[in-house]
Amino acid sequence: MFRVSCIQLRSNNNINHNLNKTKKLITKAVKQKTDFIITPEVSSHFSLDKKELLKICTSMKKDIYLNGIKEIAKKYKKWILIGSLIIKVSKNKLVNRSILIDKSGRIRTFYDKIHMYDVTLSKKEKYFESKSFNSGNKIKSFKLPWGKIGLSICYDLRFPNLYRKLSKAGSLFLSVPSAFTETTGKKHWHTLLKARAIENFCFVFAPAQGGTHYNGRKTFGHSLIISPDGKVIKELKKSEGVITATINPQLSKNLRSKIPSLKGD
Repeated sequence: MFRVSCIQLRSNNNINHNLNKTKKLITKAVKQKTDFIITPEVSSHFSLDKKELLKICTSMKKDIYLNGIKEIAKKYKKWILIGSLIIKVSKNKLVNRSILIDKSGRIRTFYDKIHMYDVTLSKKEKYFESKSFNSGNKIKSFKLPWGKIGLSICYDLRFPNLYRKLSKAGSLFLSVPSAFTETTGKKHWHTLLKARAIENFCFVFAPAQGGTHYNGRKTFGHSLIISPDGKVIKELKKSEGVITATINPQLSKNLRSKIPSLKGD
């Protein structure tokens, strides 16, 4: 048994501002006796402007937000998954990277978002992440003290084969840090997350960006913690904040023994 917290943010383009806000919410989660904390996608800087990002973003070693979270993980002795940061991997290349930090403040693994959100929702609402970021090419999971977690980011949610591979490799938990649009979130967010939980008998941890951001972009919010049978354990609607729940990994194992669907393909 352990306790997990999902943090919901409304990040802007000021890294120090976002870091301070995240630290306050981590402290709140600590008071709720959490063991593992997850932040949303693009926690430190909310932008798709590649020129701006290339000027501001750095390597992991130099990243202000990452170093700040490493310090607070060590201070409170908590595992923290930064849902994602924009990391500069070369002069003209950026990746959208999820980074797992242990309770000693050490980076244990990271995952680069594989599926780029290139969509045209309407004449006014278009997103082309591939113009800003290089996509990852490696599926990643990690064995936490409580069981294995499979890593993903936002748009990955629409690609069930990714989660199947993570589950068949032993993941009991799936992280889906996101900045889902208001438009698609209303229609698909809850349904997709529940489906990934049920079809894989995994707990799903989905911290989100929520609200109207400085650049006018609207994100759906509704951070969720979902059980392996699709039940919403905790949900936060639009406001910034934190949700925390107690997780029993045995539930996932029990469901898989009763309905061995993971062995069927």
